Amino acid sequence: MQSSHLLLEEPIRLASILEASAPKAFSALTKIIGTLGPQSRSVEAIEDLLRAGMSVARFDFSWGNEAYHQETLENLRQAVRNTRRLCAVMLDTVGPELCVVNSEEVEIELVEGAVVVLTGDQTIKASNKVLSVNSDALVTAVKPKDTIFLGHYLFTGSETTSVWLEVKEVKERDVVCTVKNTATLTGSLFVVHASQVRMDLPTLSENDKEVVSSWGLRNHIDFLSLSFTRHADDVREARKLLDKLGDLSQTQIFAKIENFEGLVHFDDILKEADGVIISRGTLGIDLPPEKVFLFQKVAIQKCNRAGKPAIVTRVVDSMVDNPRPTRAEATDVANAVLDGADGILLGAETLRGLYPVETITTIYNICGEAEKVFNQAVYFKRAIKGTPEPMQALESIASSAVRAATKVRASVIVVFTSSGRAARLIAKYRPTMPVLCVVVPRLTTNHLRWSFTGAFQARQCLVVRGLFPMLADPRHSTDNTTNESILKVALDHGKAAGIVKSHDRVVVFQKLGDSSVVKIIEID
Repeated sequence: MQSSHLLLEEPIRLASILEASAPKAFSALTKIIGTLGPQSRSVEAIEDLLRAGMSVARFDFSWGNEAYHQETLENLRQAVRNTRRLCAVMLDTVGPELCVVNSEEVEIELVEGAVVVLTGDQTIKASNKVLSVNSDALVTAVKPKDTIFLGHYLFTGSETTSVWLEVKEVKERDVVCTVKNTATLTGSLFVVHASQVRMDLPTLSENDKEVVSSWGLRNHIDFLSLSFTRHADDVREARKLLDKLGDLSQTQIFAKIENFEGLVHFDDILKEADGVIISRGTLGIDLPPEKVFLFQKVAIQKCNRAGKPAIVTRVVDSMVDNPRPTRAEATDVANAVLDGADGILLGAETLRGLYPVETITTIYNICGEAEKVFNQAVYFKRAIKGTPEPMQALESIASSAVRAATKVRASVIVVFTSSGRAARLIAKYRPTMPVLCVVVPRLTTNHLRWSFTGAFQARQCLVVRGLFPMLADPRHSTDNTTNESILKVALDHGKAAGIVKSHDRVVVFQKLGDSSVVKIIEID
């Protein structure tokens, strides 16, 4: 494995680390996905998250009903209007997740060395002797000596609300287990995960399909996070569902890699998916701790080469209860950025955490500092070397635009795009300056009605590192004259945002007829 691209070629003066960073319009290019929930669903709370740096809102359907999430989404839309900041919507499916239901929410104390039975009989009430699992799939999948994780939230190593179990015996509908650590289970729902055991359950459950077909379709979701993606066929099946729904045919699918099967079939999954979420929670249960970092680095590298977004999860668990991350967590976030990740996904930290705004602000600041020392020159050379030849014409020009922007020290790259493909190709080469994506809407028809495309494509840029989308006036075409007027609007936006000033150089990527052109202009 090649060495990591850590620091710029110029030596860093250690004393400069103590100096305050100069404020910038876009302090970080890395994207932040926040999960909305009890601590972050009011209009005011969401406004604060958007101002702090959240660009994608995640709706986790492993809890809460459609009405609850609809109310949260309406609050998000109001917050977007109030702040005038774009935000994309991601629907996260439940997938083949096993759970124990504790309907009476009694505290269950499990003591190390004790015996507890996991049963498929769902009529039994939860206790420290017997826990009812929502499927018989566990009984048919596990065998003696297998390890099972059970907890309210995923195991962090410090939580006392999670427990490890070792399978002692399997009989009829029961799995008899030995408790490996003392813990107190609280709440109404506990996650069950058997380490490195394949469950004979569909990746898209019937409930998932119903949610996507109703809530997802009604709200024109931008991204579908496909939980527990195990095979490329899982992505194909999800794509068929979205295509069948018509209005969701443009929705991008992010494969959530959460277990050993997803790791084994990663290359095939990457070919089919629009992006990848490296879900280190359950993945950290399936893999030995010393192997998690290796998968993260290799997976991000593969995503980078394919030009597809890579998102990393579970980075600042301690900020659920604390206003500051641990030293290890802060370093972990920076290393994800240096590895080449496009974004950071926050789950419990914003869903139920006490400090959701502080968490996003902290992540944003760490990402910005890491980007300053990201060795773009080394990364660029590797990206060029890793791209098969002959390189496609559009990618060749996109990489040239990044190289030109670096050489002339441009303050921003402006790219005109309809599908978002040109913008993503520019982002693939990780320019150190922001990329303003001017999405020019296209008029399309399905022979029954006319409609403009563009809103989907603009919001979907919000998950790609370095891209900042703008939606052009749909009355504009893509000829040279109107491109110049749209460019003026984009540059005025850049000036207002503070990323462009007089005498700055700007690299512009646009299509003129059938040709793609890169030009360098200087701001008067």
